[in-house]
Amino acid sequence: MEQIFIVEDEAKLRNEVLTLLERNGYKCSTSDDYQNIIQNILNLHPDLVLLDLNLPVYDGFYICKEIRKQSEIPIIVVTSSKSDLDELDVLNLGADDFINKPFNSRILLARIASVLKRTSGKSKPLIVTHNGAVLDVLKSKVSHNNQSVELTKNELGILKILMDNKGNIIPRNEIISSLWDMAEFVEDSTLTVNINRLRKKLEDIGLNDYLITKRGQGYMV
Repeated sequence: MEQIFIVEDEAKLRNEVLTLLERNGYKCSTSDDYQNIIQNILNLHPDLVLLDLNLPVYDGFYICKEIRKQSEIPIIVVTSSKSDLDELDVLNLGADDFINKPFNSRILLARIASVLKRTSGKSKPLIVTHNGAVLDVLKSKVSHNNQSVELTKNELGILKILMDNKGNIIPRNEIISSLWDMAEFVEDSTLTVNINRLRKKLEDIGLNDYLITKRGQGYMV
């Protein structure tokens, strides 16, 4: 089930949109914490964001720009603005679509479905944070307390899987299948070697006991 984060400060409209989307098979999230709205969105990693422009604290232009610095989460701007320049500005900032209020609910649903189809796979975050660790996917490095270390492709893949599923145990065979196309030909010891190297790098930057081994089950952070 795809998850949509609704950023709309008009409570009545927000609830109407939330109800519409949930009735059409989407899982919805929202927040009134506009001071921390950007980080809330990035932490949740939704499949799409519906973003109003006129908001408390930060406007939609700023929110769109800041989200796009760290993630390719699809963004549809929904606003009462009729300015062509506003539409051009948000598209230049990285928004995927723009729709005016008041809108036809069927058109909104069609736009959402279209953007989700077109951007399938884009919502994966480029920077992932958890318990003091900051993983930069594009630079293939992990940082902690102003220290950083570069990761190999496999080390990056392992840490990304674990941080995306923080708090949950990921079985060894699931990690192997995610990293290696020919998983049936990969020796179990190959994963162990990569895990040990990754754990040593994490310890080198002060992340001791960050990567946890659950014997007979798998790994977690």
